[in-house]
Amino acid sequence: MGWTETARREHDRSGLRYASDCTDEEWAVIRPLLRRTSRVGRPRKHKARTLWDAIQYIASTGCQWAQLPKDFPPFTTVQYHFYRMRDNGLLVVINAMLVEWGRAH
Repeated sequence: MGWTETARREHDRSGLRYASDCTDEEWAVIRPLLRRTSRVGRPRKHKARTLWDAIQYIASTGCQWAQLPKDFPPFTTVQYHFYRMRDNGLLVVINAMLVEWGRAH
């Protein structure tokens, strides 16, 4: 099935910094899941949305961690948060929520 003008408008990502960045609507779905859950440890230095966008950039481009653009947090920080989300099952939950949200819209 080809792209219709309506579909092009609905899925337009040209206003984002990178095409892999999440939209405000997508962020509203996953934001509650990325809240800081622990009061111990060092305070988070980077915003959760920036970290998420960096993870999405890696996933969509397939670039190496060290090739992450400099306007994202350091790749070691992004890598740490990615592995943490992967290991505790959060990525699976986020994927399920976004799929459900996408089907509803």
